[in-house]
Amino acid sequence: MVRKIKAKLVLQLRAEGLSGRAIAASQQISRNSVAAVLEAADAAKLGWDDVADLPDGEVYSLLFPGRGEHDSVFAEPDWAEVHREMARVGVTMKLLHGEYTDRCASSGSPAMGYDRFCKQYQQHVLVAGLASRVGHKAGQTVEVDWSGPTMQLTDPVTGEARRVYLFVGCLPFSRYAFVEPTLDMKQDTWLRAHVAMFEFFGGSVPRIACDNLKTGVITHPREGEIVLNDAYREMAAHYSAAVLPGRVRKPKDKPSVENTVAHVATWVIAALRTQTFATLAELKSAIADQLAAYNAEPFQKRAGSRASVFTSEEKELLRPLPATGYEISRWVYGRKVGRNGHVSFARNYYSVPYPHVGAKVDLRITESMLEVHRGHQRLSSHVLLPETVVNEYRTNDADLPAGPKYRQWDQSRVREWAERVGPSALVVTDRIFESVPVAEQGINPALAVLRLTRRYSAERVEAACRIALAGPIRSPRYAHLRPILETGQDKPAPPTGRASPDRPAQDAGGYVRGADYYAAGGAR
Repeated sequence: MVRKIKAKLVLQLRAEGLSGRAIAASQQISRNSVAAVLEAADAAKLGWDDVADLPDGEVYSLLFPGRGEHDSVFAEPDWAEVHREMARVGVTMKLLHGEYTDRCASSGSPAMGYDRFCKQYQQHVLVAGLASRVGHKAGQTVEVDWSGPTMQLTDPVTGEARRVYLFVGCLPFSRYAFVEPTLDMKQDTWLRAHVAMFEFFGGSVPRIACDNLKTGVITHPREGEIVLNDAYREMAAHYSAAVLPGRVRKPKDKPSVENTVAHVATWVIAALRTQTFATLAELKSAIADQLAAYNAEPFQKRAGSRASVFTSEEKELLRPLPATGYEISRWVYGRKVGRNGHVSFARNYYSVPYPHVGAKVDLRITESMLEVHRGHQRLSSHVLLPETVVNEYRTNDADLPAGPKYRQWDQSRVREWAERVGPSALVVTDRIFESVPVAEQGINPALAVLRLTRRYSAERVEAACRIALAGPIRSPRYAHLRPILETGQDKPAPPTGRASPDRPAQDAGGYVRGADYYAAGGAR
């Protein structure tokens, strides 16, 4: 079944050069579903350019107007015979596919394309437990792993040793190798090592063959879909690559890197065993020198060296690196969008399109950006606020509905609110804006003052502002006004019964008879 599959996304990834298997692995989509989409697109003669501007649902309807099950219509080759023929000298997959298409043409049966023919053969090899007879192709795969043996850094003062791990990458066609020393084997380190590897090669490849490490693969069951680590899959997608883990306890699925790891133990670890390194930079420089010598070492059973074969035959076939480097990211799941159309993160607030108010969304956070996702859809993106900033808002105008109710806060709008509270509140607001170098920096502290009217009356907040302005603080803020309101200092003092300079004497609890009273002879 092809239900719920992102057909438009599949066509986009194919246009970017990914194979069907790579698309399935990188997006955790069934290979059968991906194949169904590609077959339907080819049958309808639809490519990415034809559907780029169409919504996902319309693309799906174009490809599968009838829904339901879609079985392959192609004639099935005799894969056992194909495997036997591949053992013969000079026989290639291209030759066998040509013979297969000729037989289909003579019998009037539809024939599968060359790429599908090769994928089906590889599947046959895996299921039957055979050894593939298809050699490595240039610029197609990189094998990665951690080296078992480690190195160390030594503190020159204390003599304390710290373990150093080695990340190893290898291009199987040329055997060109890459080694990166690291201080740990955590997920972020694993991802950064891949980034450094692709930069070292000067390009990327469609396939990444790795071991079943938790930093890359969550589960690899005997049956069913492989579950990849989200961050690892995302990194691979950035380089238009698919992660294809080797089978559990099957080192022959990535023999090149396994051999390279053994060679690294000799060329790097053993060669540098007598030297002491205090910093990772020193060790990295020494490893780079040894790696260059290893790649330049002539082959014993073929012409040239790893470096020469890579430079002359493989480098030009690598995919160009993306225009922007990959940023390590982390995910925060299940954040609820508030009634104000914002979602909170690290005590700050970021806008989400208003139709998603009340929904649960996921946040992708990099070193500089925050993205809001719901399912497979990215809803909005924002420049990440610094860790030192709290209670700030990042709002995209497009995320808010039209109307004055949803106007963006600015200095003019804040002053309008302050005028409604009172003249003293307006003075406090103006002085807040005068105290900051950029007007936007005064919006939040000014709003904090005015929002006191939600707890206290506007009259009381106005009185508190008047009292604060009479004090030594030129620019009172929320922290100065709240104690005045909490303690009731803004309220008029109740009568005490004592005379005061501006209160008549009779208010003091008695009265004094005037001179006229006594001149008339007093009381009668």
